[in-house]
Amino acid sequence: MSDVTTDSLLDGRVSLLQPRKGHRAGTDAVLLAAAAPVRPGDRVIDVGAATGAVGLMVAAREKAADLVFVERDPDLAELCRQNCRENGVDAAVAVADVLDRAARRAAGLAAESADLVLTNPPFLEEGRSRLSPDPGRSAAHALPAGGLEAWLAACMALLRPGGRLVLIHRADRLGECLAAVAGRLGDLAVRFVHPTADRPAIRLLLSGTKGSRAPLAVLPPLVLHGPEGRFTPLAAGIHRGEAGLS
Repeated sequence: MSDVTTDSLLDGRVSLLQPRKGHRAGTDAVLLAAAAPVRPGDRVIDVGAATGAVGLMVAAREKAADLVFVERDPDLAELCRQNCRENGVDAAVAVADVLDRAARRAAGLAAESADLVLTNPPFLEEGRSRLSPDPGRSAAHALPAGGLEAWLAACMALLRPGGRLVLIHRADRLGECLAAVAGRLGDLAVRFVHPTADRPAIRLLLSGTKGSRAPLAVLPPLVLHGPEGRFTPLAAGIHRGEAGLS
């Protein structure tokens, strides 16, 4: 892939090659990485990794994590490999469609092998949303009809019992996200993300533990911007890599 940019995340701690056009990492990736409860030695699978932004930010915080990136687009997967080398991260990059069980197995993604699965599922579904005319953006942002449940089921299949799933999605998809994990995850935690304190939530962070029966908790919201339009102190600290949400 020739038309790429070199960008930085976490105040320069992570260098990221990514396509100039199409899906590009931003605040969603930063928030998802900040919400990851990673420990030394954890096997962490970044599902739908694109060029690796989420996993690389996790590695910047916990160098002893055992990282696996899963991406179906071979060009993005190759950029992910380059980004791992550039950032000194020793990780596996699996080229596979996570919705395809046989493809997961062929790529070496064993069931119930992950301590932590992180995912930013495509936000749109065919037949329900107007898709981008840009093929790269459309592929990154859209699932087949009913695909969110299948995507999260695949993520949960990769989790060991007691492992934790963390995802970011649109706030208005909360009901579908909860329905998809019902009976499979417990100890659920939901945090809403608001652009400003006086506006409705635009994103949610949802996490849960496989096999747990602990009840759901609604965590304090995250407000991204103050009245003057700049990041709030917490949001700024998260973007610099100095604060977390886990």
